[in-house]
Amino acid sequence: MKTQNDIRVTVRVDRDLKEQAEALFERMGLNISTALNVFLRKAVDESAIPFPISVKPMGIGYGLSANEISETFIAAAYGDVTENKKKGFPIAKYDTDKRQAYLESPDGIREYVNV
Repeated sequence: MKTQNDIRVTVRVDRDLKEQAEALFERMGLNISTALNVFLRKAVDESAIPFPISVKPMGIGYGLSANEISETFIAAAYGDVTENKKKGFPIAKYDTDKRQAYLESPDGIREYVNV
């Protein structure tokens, strides 16, 4: 809601970033103006930027959804299995009937893990 104390602030942002932010905020029931006001109020309340800023990498999967992390992990695991098969290495598998992990050699021999 606009009040007498409202002023216009103009900022420059990358077009793709703006579009992605608009889509995100729309899913949250917000517009960019409201989201920026939330950010500014939180910063003032905390007397700080309300999230860590660092030149250090945030770690594996930073910025990815849980689904994207899972998909990336599964793709990497399948890639490793494919590569290991090509090299003739044993492949780690799981026997759902026995509820036990095992290594399967290229010749089909299974070696169950003793737990």
